[in-house]
This record gives sequence, structure tokens and C-alpha cells, in this order.
Amino acid sequence: MDPEAGSVTRESRLKIYKTTLCLAYQSFGVVYGDLSTSPIYVYKSTFSGRLNLHEEDDEILGVLSLVFWTLTLIPLCKYIIFVLGADDNGEGGTFALYSLLCRRAKLGLLSASDVPDDDLSAYNSGLPRTETVASSILKEFFDKYHSSQVVLLLLVLLGTSMVIGDGILTPSMSVLSAVNGIKIKATGLHENYTVFIACVVLMGLFALQHSGTRRVGFLFAPILLAWLFCISIIGIYNIIHWNPRVVSALSPYYMYNFFKKAGKDGWSSLGGIVLCITGLSVIPLAKPISFKIAFTVVVYPCLILAYMGEAAYLSKHKEDLQRSFYKSIPEVVFWPVFIIATLATVVASQAIISATFSIISQCRALKCFPRVKVVHTSNHIHGQIYIPEVNWILMVLCIAVVAGYRDTDMIGNAYGLAVITVMLVTTCLMFLVIVMVWKRNILGALAFVIVFGSLELFYFSACLAKVHKGGWFPLIFSLIVLSTMCIWHYGTLKKQAYESHNRVCLDMLLSLGPNLGINRVPGIGLIYSNVATGVPPMFGHFVTNFPAFHRILIFVTLQSLIVPKVPANQRFVISRIGPPEFRLFQCVIRYGYKDQRKDSHDFESHLIETVTKFLQCGSDDDELRVFGRELALNQQKSSPPEDVTALRLDNGISTGSSKKTVRFRGVGCSKELEDLIEARESGMAYMMGSTCVLASETSSYLKKFVINIVYRFLRQNCRRPATALGVPHTSLIEVGMVYKV
Repeated sequence: MDPEAGSVTRESRLKIYKTTLCLAYQSFGVVYGDLSTSPIYVYKSTFSGRLNLHEEDDEILGVLSLVFWTLTLIPLCKYIIFVLGADDNGEGGTFALYSLLCRRAKLGLLSASDVPDDDLSAYNSGLPRTETVASSILKEFFDKYHSSQVVLLLLVLLGTSMVIGDGILTPSMSVLSAVNGIKIKATGLHENYTVFIACVVLMGLFALQHSGTRRVGFLFAPILLAWLFCISIIGIYNIIHWNPRVVSALSPYYMYNFFKKAGKDGWSSLGGIVLCITGLSVIPLAKPISFKIAFTVVVYPCLILAYMGEAAYLSKHKEDLQRSFYKSIPEVVFWPVFIIATLATVVASQAIISATFSIISQCRALKCFPRVKVVHTSNHIHGQIYIPEVNWILMVLCIAVVAGYRDTDMIGNAYGLAVITVMLVTTCLMFLVIVMVWKRNILGALAFVIVFGSLELFYFSACLAKVHKGGWFPLIFSLIVLSTMCIWHYGTLKKQAYESHNRVCLDMLLSLGPNLGINRVPGIGLIYSNVATGVPPMFGHFVTNFPAFHRILIFVTLQSLIVPKVPANQRFVISRIGPPEFRLFQCVIRYGYKDQRKDSHDFESHLIETVTKFLQCGSDDDELRVFGRELALNQQKSSPPEDVTALRLDNGISTGSSKKTVRFRGVGCSKELEDLIEARESGMAYMMGSTCVLASETSSYLKKFVINIVYRFLRQNCRRPATALGVPHTSLIEVGMVYKV
């Protein structure tokens, strides 16, 4: 064996181990903040209803047993073992599961496009599996009944809207619960003061969002680790000092005994117990093994010790059921633990707020949410974003929830319903992933649904029974968000369908030649539209009324795909429209739902550079180099009906050297390159449609209300496309049109 090869292997393994442990360390502050701070309010919320009439040891130990098995079955078994295995190229959540179904099982309604996407490496990642009987039956069912795909999309958007609701309830619940600890020492402090302090902390938290977490983010993991260390040590102390017998509550017998004695009151208390598993809906999957290590080695045992210690204290101090967490802290370390608890709740709130920004950004990219301003707060760490409009709306709603409810019990009822709804949606999606993506036996998928789905339905029924006690908030909020996303997506689809159906025929465009007096002015014109092939109706409308356009025209389409990220070398699809002397090009730029859009100047430079390489490919017959990489030119045997030249940059698979493959048709000339350079020096102009979308006269009243009122209102109050793309106002041409959909 070569010793140098062995050394390299050891170094690579050490690097992998180091990276995994580093990500596991960072996950404490980014992922497990909400889950780790739940001991502050779980017992208080559980004993807030009629269960406070049952203050015997059997009930307390029964609650501990329920908490233990809930933490074991759902986070440890369901999420760590199964859900974390369903990653979408390193991304997690409901959209990641839906993305897998869209690409691997072709079930999605968000992936339709005029340009094929099968050449993307993200679409072809993973080992192909043979179709099973169950997967074929389900695939046929979804293909036959289009309404089933609509229901699936609504289910995903419901889960997404509930996660957005968590962005309001998590900060409200966590911060107010932490601040309420002051009452333990200041017993005469009025409730108004604690509510005011919580509102001030929330205002400060949201006010600092614009600067991102790059300056204080390194403190998040140490704060959460210090918090987990404190609650575990205090838990061990309370177990030894107050009641070592609580260890026996890990037996499932105590759950049976709990329901036997508490009856319906015990079932009602499940709405508080479910709060012990909050925060699982926002787990990312950049490195699943790191999150598994962090949870199983540190988070899970620390939480179990904390809950056992609190139960041991309660068994001897039943009068403290409504303030058990802070009462169980030894007097000598109360204030340090209180400060760490407050900081930990702020970190947990920060994590869910950042996750909310990320989810809304994904929805916006997939045309399921109105255009909003997305600010990338870090140049070094991808994914750290800030959305001003959403930030201030969340702040106002958080303060309204705290000031309106004024009680963590009511907020807990709302919080529990939102959490368990997201988990039910995840279970349903995982069933489809297991059968249709992983191609596993349907019996295993049914076992997954029966075990975890029945447990979650049990919790869901208890949470649903508390709708009148605060649980109405996530239902109303998610209904508003879901309606907004559905109407925006529906209106956008109708708008794009109109543009595709009414796009200008290529023959008509070519007929607008010198004989009709069309003037070509110096410069490059970028025509933005949603039409991926052909000429958009907006441009035909413009030429009809103003017969002049730039010497070089590039029709640009920004296409969002159901993948997290599109590799840079697979982003551009360049094609030619008409003969070379017309200088007309089509450019489709493909983005994933987590890709960062470049600013106008960088995008413009990259686009022109790509067109230049496209023309160079058309002028040579032999090998050439692009961006320092070898290119192989393959002449296509077939050609489309129109005179179109197409170029794609792909990663080729070679045993020798890394190659890119360029596929093109037609021959360019050096004169085109000269014209492109000359036009670039003359300047760049941007053309976009300023459309008014209206329902046709024959539409139903419901469609007229949705399109003419709601969708129009959303379009008028969201960011304009030119602003969202960073197009300079001085170079912008907007063409007004009315779309009757």
C-alpha cells in the first residue's frame, strides 16, 4: 500500500470528521434553540387546564412519561431516522419534500416550464430505483386526477403557512415565558410590566434583524450549549435531591396509569405536552449526520434530564405547578440561569425568524408569494437573508399576540396547534416520498403513517379542542397566508398562460424587416418576459406602436426551478431566433429556490459574456476553451422547425479530465462578435411589461373577485419587477398591456 495514499486518506477522513463536528456545534444555535427552550413552559402549559385538579404523583409522573416517549418517538425516531434522510440536495422542510416529489415522481404543479430541465445535475442526482407496483399505482392516480395534485400543493402550502405562523408564536411564547421568571423574585410585580418588558425585548430583536447575525452569530451555539448544560445539571440535582424515583416514569405503564386516572382531562392536557417537540419543522439538512450527532449525543439527554428534574421537584412541591421551572432552580444560581434562559429564548426566536425569511424567499422564488425585498446580510455565508416587509409585519403581530393574550397558556394552545399541523403534513409527504421516491415497500410506508400519524392525530385532536382558548389564531393566520399564496400563484399562472398562448409568431417577427421600415438603433436591448420560447406579446405590442428596436435583442426569461440550487455552469440556456443577421437571441436563466440573484451590473456582464462564448462556439469547428475549461463540440443530428441555435453548458462525465459539452446548431460569424462589442459600448436598455391582468367578461363572479380585486391589490402593493431585479430606472422601458385571462 502506498504510504502517501494512506496519509491522504487519513487527512481527508480527519477533514470530514472536523467538518461534521463543526456543523454539529453550529446546529445548537441554528436548529435546536426552540426545542431546547421548551422546558420553560411545557409543564406550566400542561397543567394549565383541568389537569391542575389532578395533583397526585401518578399524574406528574404520567406527564413525564408522556414527554419522554413523545421526545423519543417523534424527534428521535421519526425525524432523526426517517425525515433527515429525505434531504433535497442539502435542504429540508415541507418544500424540500415537495421538491423531491416534483422531480422524482413528477407530481408537482410548480415545475412546469417550456424549457426541459432534465440536463440539470440536481434533477438527476441519486440512484435510480426500479418502479414498484405501489409507486406505479400512485403515479397513475396522480396523473389521472389533476385535482389530487392541487390538493397536494394545498397541503404543502398549508404546512408552509403554519411554519410562517411559528415565526410569530415562537418569539412570543419563548420571550414571554422567560420574562415571567422575574415574578418568582418580584412577587408583587404586575402582569403589565412583564408584558411590557417582553414587548421591548421583541422590538429590539426585530429591530436588529436588518444587520443580520454575522456579528453575533458566533455566540448562538455557546449560549445554547450553556443553557443545555445548566438545565441538565439542575435536572440531575433535582432528581437526586427531591425524588430519585422519577426514573421509573420512563416506563410506558405510567402513561397508561395517567390516562386511567385523569381520563378526558389527561387527553386535553396533550396540547401542552406537544410543546416539548417544537422547532422540528425548520431543521435544515446541509449535513444530516451532524444534526443527528448533536441531537442524540447532547440535546436529547439534556432535555430528558431537565424534564425528569422538574418532575422530581413538582412531586414534592405541587403548589408550584404554574411556575415549576423557575421554582425548581436552586436559589444560588437563579439569576445566572435566568439571564441564560432569556438569551437562549432570544437565540431560539432568532432561528425561527431566519427560517421564516428563508421559507418566504423560497415561496417567492416559486411564484407562490408576492414579490418582496430580499436582502442578503452576509457576503460569506449563503442563506442569511432579511426581508424588511415581513420583518416588521412579524414584529407587529408578535407584539399584538403578547399584548392580546398576555398569558403563555393561551399562546401555548395556539402554538401547539401550529406545531402538530406541520408534523401531520410532514408525515403525509413522507409517505409519498417513501413509496414514490425511495421506491420502498408500501407496507413500510403504511407502518410509518400508522405509528407516527396516529400519534400526531391524537395530539392534533387535543389541540383542536382548544381552538376557542387561543387555538384560533394559527388557523385564521394560516388561512390568510394560504389564501394569499394560492391567489398569487393562480393569478401568476393565468398571466403566464396568456403570454404563452399569445406569443408572437416567429414568422411574423421575421416579416418585420427593412421593407416595413423597422429602425434598428445602436445598443443592446434586454426584453424580460415569462415566455421561454418565442417572442412575448408585449414586444409585439411595442413594435406595432413604435417600429424601432435595438441592434441586438436578447429575450430574457428568469426561470425558477424545483431545486435548491442550480450550478453556475448550468444556469444559462442560450438560443438564436431567426437568421444571424437579425441579431435576435433567447436566454433562459435558471435559478433554484435558494439561489441568490446577482445585482444588475454583475448579471448584465455575465449575460453578455455568455452570449459572447455562444457566438465563439458557433464560429469554430474544433475544440476551444471557455472559462479555462475544455469544451467539446457535438453537432446535433436533428433540428427544430425554426431556425434556432441552442447552447447549453453541462458537466460531462469523463474518466480523464473534466469537460463541458456545448450543443449547438447553426454557424455564427466574427461580424456578430464585432456588432456585440460595439452595441455593448453604445449602452444597454431594459424592456419589461407593465401589465394589468383582468378576468374576461365570461368569467365567474368568484374568478372576477380573485383576479380583479385580490390579485390586482397584491400586484399593486408588492415590489415592481424592475425594482426586484435591480434594473436601473434610467435604462428602463415599460410597455403597458391589458391581459384578459
